Amino acid sequence: MAMGRPRAFNADKALDEAMEIFWRHGYEGATIAQLTDVMGINPPSLYAAFGSKEGLLRAALDRYTAKRAAFLTEILQAPTARAVAEKLLMGIADVQTDPSHPPGCLLVQGGLACGSGSENVPFELASRRAETEDRLRQRFEQAKAEGDLTATADPCALARYLSAVTVGMGVMASSGAGREELREIASLSLKAFEQQAATVS
Repeated sequence: MAMGRPRAFNADKALDEAMEIFWRHGYEGATIAQLTDVMGINPPSLYAAFGSKEGLLRAALDRYTAKRAAFLTEILQAPTARAVAEKLLMGIADVQTDPSHPPGCLLVQGGLACGSGSENVPFELASRRAETEDRLRQRFEQAKAEGDLTATADPCALARYLSAVTVGMGVMASSGAGREELREIASLSLKAFEQQAATVS
């Protein structure tokens, strides 16, 4: 057992606490003192367990993206491409304004204002956002193959569009936009999606 770690140490809870610090303050703004305080460990234990502050971020991101993947899996099971888009956009509006956690998205907030020594962080976050876009693309390719989207629809462009909108919604939520404001954006974006998707009625 690692030195300095309480016997009651709960790794999942500690990562959730660290995740919230990164979410609220970004990677650069989160201090080792803040992280060790909420996790209930001392700095040597943090470095022993995660190797570095960046290593802790990766572990927190693994936990966050696992929850995000479960959310996306449910959305991708919607019966049509339009239903997928609607559930995603409205779900993001709700999730990113949920008062039980910081507003916005960790995959956006975590990489803001990264300076010298943490250049890898924005790329790490971008690669994880790209996983969501890739899963959307695959779902829209399936929809096109099944005739739910017309032959002129571009699954890659549709996935990229939704990805860009959801990132923008995350930025707005972190800046104070409320649920209804994000739902308005979701509704307008869904209309644009419908036009580009040329969904079969």
